[in-house]
Amino acid sequence: MTIKVFFNNSCNICKLEIDHYKKNSDQNLEWVDITNNQQAVDLTSKSKEELLRRLHVIDNGQVIGGAKAFIIIWSKIPKYNFLAKILSFKPLFILFHYAYEFVAYFLFLKNKHQLNEKTKPTS
Repeated sequence: MTIKVFFNNSCNICKLEIDHYKKNSDQNLEWVDITNNQQAVDLTSKSKEELLRRLHVIDNGQVIGGAKAFIIIWSKIPKYNFLAKILSFKPLFILFHYAYEFVAYFLFLKNKHQLNEKTKPTS
C-alpha cells in the first residue's frame, strides 16, 4: 500500500530534503505538496497550520505527524532504513522527537506567512 507524504514544497529546506528522498524512494511513497492544497487538508483532516507545522504521512489510513512520520518514510527507503531502526529505539526516539519539534517550530515560523497567502494552487 502506498504511503502518502504531506510536505511543504514552498519551504526551501523542506523541498531540498524531500527532493532527496524522492530520488531515493520507489513507488511506495506518494508525495503531496501541501502548499495551497485544500485536498491535503481534506485527506488528513488537519488544518493548514497543522500541516505547515510538521511533516505528515497517511499510513494504513492513519494520519501520523512529526518524528514518527520520518521513521515511516525512512523505513520505506532502503538507503535510510538504518535510521528508522536506530531512531525507533525508545530513548533515541524521544531525543529525535524533541529535536525534530525544535527544528520544525523554527521552520514553521519562517514559513508561517503561507497561511495568509491567497495564491493559485500548485497541485
